[in-house]
Amino acid sequence: MRYRYLTADVFTTRRFGGNQLAVVPDADGLTDGEMQQIAREFNYSETVFILPSRDASSLCRLRIFTPDEELPFAGHPTIGAAFILTRIGMVDLISGSALIQFDEDAGPVSVEIEVRENAPFRATLTTPRLPEHRSSLLANAELARLLGLSPDDLLGGDYNPEAVSCGLPFLIVPLRSRAAVSQIHLDLEFWRTSLATTWAPLLSIFSFETDSPADLHVRVLCPGLGMAEDPATGSAAAALGGYLAARNPLAAGTLHWTIEQGIEMGRPSLIEVAVDKIDGRVGAVRVGGSAVSVMAGEIEV
Repeated sequence: MRYRYLTADVFTTRRFGGNQLAVVPDADGLTDGEMQQIAREFNYSETVFILPSRDASSLCRLRIFTPDEELPFAGHPTIGAAFILTRIGMVDLISGSALIQFDEDAGPVSVEIEVRENAPFRATLTTPRLPEHRSSLLANAELARLLGLSPDDLLGGDYNPEAVSCGLPFLIVPLRSRAAVSQIHLDLEFWRTSLATTWAPLLSIFSFETDSPADLHVRVLCPGLGMAEDPATGSAAAALGGYLAARNPLAAGTLHWTIEQGIEMGRPSLIEVAVDKIDGRVGAVRVGGSAVSVMAGEIEV
């Protein structure tokens, strides 16, 4: 049996940047095991399989697989799938934009697609869940050891490490400098014994120092998902938005950040994050960016 696939580079406007994504637009008939094998064959951060929706309000169901496991929600596959499905005509383009909803295991995910010259230009998702916060289980000295850094490299103060999830949990670790972020060397054995089985085993490490006009420089480490590092991570960007919004005194309005990621991997990415606050609390988290088509073909199963 042959299945069509398309690929895109997500959170970039240039091919061979951003985060690679494979999309199988008609995955009906594939078993769970076959989806996992296909994801492992592509060996991208994620592969998306499009299936009929389980509810009438969603365009379709997204099943998202890393090379090692299925995820309940992820940002770059959601954004990339919106681009791909629009390009192949599964999304109607009306008056310069389209609003769709995907059925994902973490919950329904709405996506607004901005159109320019009859083609998708930018997509913005609203996370299926509001930020959930939990304290870090590791002391700063342990985190420094885990990352191959000095405890002095951690930012500290109001920016203490914290686990946050908007559908997928990340341990967020703020560092003092852009240089410290680049010098990270994960102690994998220590990660296995200290973090691997916790609520938030994935790491999102950031600095306010950047290489560009972006607001934040980020690296995301995710060895438990079959990859050492991810070049652009929408779910981590959402969690980081929730983390920063909780520390911002704004009571009502919208906060915005731009994230640069993937620099150390040679796949520069740009992610936009917006957080609405109402009466001092987070009311919505949105993540957006661009994508470009790269390849298309068939895979035989």
